[in-house]
Amino acid sequence: MVAICALIALQVTFRLVDALLVLVGLSRLGMSITGVSEIASYLLVGATFLGLAYTFVHHAHIRVTLLITRLPPAIRVWFEVFCLIIALAISLMLSYGLVGLARESIQYNDVSSGFVSIPLWIPQLVLAFSVGLLCLALAEALLMALKTAIRDPSGFREAVAPDDSEEY
Repeated sequence: MVAICALIALQVTFRLVDALLVLVGLSRLGMSITGVSEIASYLLVGATFLGLAYTFVHHAHIRVTLLITRLPPAIRVWFEVFCLIIALAISLMLSYGLVGLARESIQYNDVSSGFVSIPLWIPQLVLAFSVGLLCLALAEALLMALKTAIRDPSGFREAVAPDDSEEY
């Protein structure tokens, strides 16, 4: 995120200097960072995807629990297991697809179509790695939910996000 901010701030500064020079009647310097928008967009997507597993582990994803909170804990834990299985299956398919996409990009030497030719396998591998981390987090949560469902289903409590005001 710092790199994105630095690139954008530098680009805005260069444009501002050029605009001020034109305003006072001087010629533009033409300073700019080529391909800054492409680089910033790849960094933004990578940073967003890298946060998926962390956000899941800290229970900060938005969950719609209107229906399952009304169920008894012994039934609710099995709904949790079912939802985690579905989430893990979707994440595994996404991870598999992203690895395949990165392999194709390496095989065919795919590059971005902007001013700067960035090899596409680099951001694609970041996405695959990020979704792989999410798969690990989902697998761990699934194992813990299964353990609770088998050993003590009536003692199941949903994990909640800690309050922002709490100190860690």
